[in-house]
Amino acid sequence: MIKANELRNMTANEIRLKIEGLKKELYNLRTEAKAGRIEKPHKISEIRKDVARCETVIREKANAK
Repeated sequence: MIKANELRNMTANEIRLKIEGLKKELYNLRTEAKAGRIEKPHKISEIRKDVARCETVIREKANAK
């Protein structure tokens, strides 16, 4: 889980790269879930929340300018 304070110390481009990686990981977890071989199904909701947290921090940075 990524903390918002950690994200606020990153640049917007770094956060976008983080989102891209999280979305790829989310895709992989969803395909494993469909195949029925996922070991930690709670990771899907954690990653979704991390993506939302990243997007929120990006929006905060854009509004602060």
